[in-house]
Amino acid sequence: MSKPATHNPFRIFSAPGRVEIGGNHTDHQHGRVLAAAIGLEITAAVTVSGSSLCTLRCVHSNGKWKEENGKIEDEGAAGSDIFVDLGMLDVVPEETGTSAAFVRGVASWFNAHGYAVGGFDASVSSTIPIGAGLSSSAAFAVLIGNIFKGLFGADIPPIDIARAGQFAENVYFGKPCGLMDQAASSFGGLNIIDFADPQKPVVTPVSAELPGYSMCVVNTGGSHADLTPDYAAAPNEMKAVAAHFGKGFLREVDSGEFYASVPDLRRLGDRAILRAIHFFNDNNRVLKQAAALENGDIETFFDLVIESGRSSLAYLQNVFSPSSPLQQGLTLALALSERMLEGAGAWRVHGGGFAGTILAFVPDELKRDYDLQMSGVFGEGCCHFLSIRKEGGRECKV
Repeated sequence: MSKPATHNPFRIFSAPGRVEIGGNHTDHQHGRVLAAAIGLEITAAVTVSGSSLCTLRCVHSNGKWKEENGKIEDEGAAGSDIFVDLGMLDVVPEETGTSAAFVRGVASWFNAHGYAVGGFDASVSSTIPIGAGLSSSAAFAVLIGNIFKGLFGADIPPIDIARAGQFAENVYFGKPCGLMDQAASSFGGLNIIDFADPQKPVVTPVSAELPGYSMCVVNTGGSHADLTPDYAAAPNEMKAVAAHFGKGFLREVDSGEFYASVPDLRRLGDRAILRAIHFFNDNNRVLKQAAALENGDIETFFDLVIESGRSSLAYLQNVFSPSSPLQQGLTLALALSERMLEGAGAWRVHGGGFAGTILAFVPDELKRDYDLQMSGVFGEGCCHFLSIRKEGGRECKV
């Protein structure tokens, strides 16, 4: 535990949410994804506490900060307080599933890797809606990492801040996840993230301009409470196919050898084969999507987005749970999007699937009609129109 050399009385930090544009369920097989940071963010106004105690006041912010008696206050409505004493960095079982777990977990990773940490007082606000598939938890973890970096002088690259966040979410918060969400938030912009070596993922920026279009994530409102077996089955079945070839992950399997072995693979179940086909295609599709964007070929990019979505529906089969076939909010949202956007935009499932959100690219002249259509089916506020944010987690100028 280290104290800073100087006291910084008022500093602002920010971390964005993220959106997955390409590569659905490819990262856990050491594949590629196309992901972007978004304009929605978590923000904190921070002072050094001078002790090992971290105090976070969570508010609904109007973005205006003030300082009174040495304390940072936000002019918005008050929320809950979080207290974490970094004098003890072991896992605290009672903090599982809470924001405190992220603070302690990120601090533990920093400390274990030789980066200084210490206590701080913060007023935290967020414009990232919780439960909308935009990775508010990853953004929070990246925010905490940037606070430690800024206040205590850690010379730490964005990928290590992402790793600290993943560690905190896996070990302290108690949720298994890959590195995509944290990496997208930490780096900012639009990137291909290649997990061929998950310890050293390669992050390649992609230039993208979509004039006249907006990204929209539609929250269909489905519950994830009983979907753990569905989420677990997808990577498990893909790994079973890889194991047939003596490999740990599909990225290590030659696709030609895979297709030649389909008759033998049927012993694993046809769905496992179909999910592997999705992986091979979507992993390659990420490169094609990025190339189309770099070349300004929006039509080809949209075709590839739709291809990816249809592959998720037919091969990956993560658009509804087979245990609840009557509940198909994602499929319905995709069907309605196709009716409205065919020939004018694109649509696909977003993130883990089975319930939750879809991603659409909507022409600006159709935004109002699209919002009205989706809100009439899935409820007011279900549409979140997004822009790509160039900056990742960072300290902001006051």
